[in-house]
Amino acid sequence: MQISSVAEQQGEVPEGFVVFRNAGAFAEKNGPLYFRPSDSTLGFRVSPAHTNPIGVCHGGWLSTFLDMQMPLTALREGGFEDRFLVTVSLSLDFLAIGSIGAWIEGQATVLKRSKSLVFIQGLAVSGGTPLLRSSGVYKAVQR
Repeated sequence: MQISSVAEQQGEVPEGFVVFRNAGAFAEKNGPLYFRPSDSTLGFRVSPAHTNPIGVCHGGWLSTFLDMQMPLTALREGGFEDRFLVTVSLSLDFLAIGSIGAWIEGQATVLKRSKSLVFIQGLAVSGGTPLLRSSGVYKAVQR
């Protein structure tokens, strides 16, 4: 895989992002993930540890990534204080590959919320190219 820029070769993290802490053991083991507090955006740089046997970002990792970004967005918008959002349903459409060295960011939009459910759509994007589109339903439960 060719890495397209000096920043990617050096594994730099874009300005405003910090290491995402307390994301759980699975995310800690498979990260690192980064977080931009100003808008609750998650991001990561594709490393060899994130790849499948053909050397591109594993679809399971991208799915997990958006399965964290979408509820994080809903929590940021409020209404679920002291709650955890568990996945009820997750639909995924893989659109493009993420190469080693690529910086990937999550985007999400809350479509509808009820007292205990939230419906969200999300994208994993690299360099303006959507890699994965998702929609999810999450249920608010007590922590």
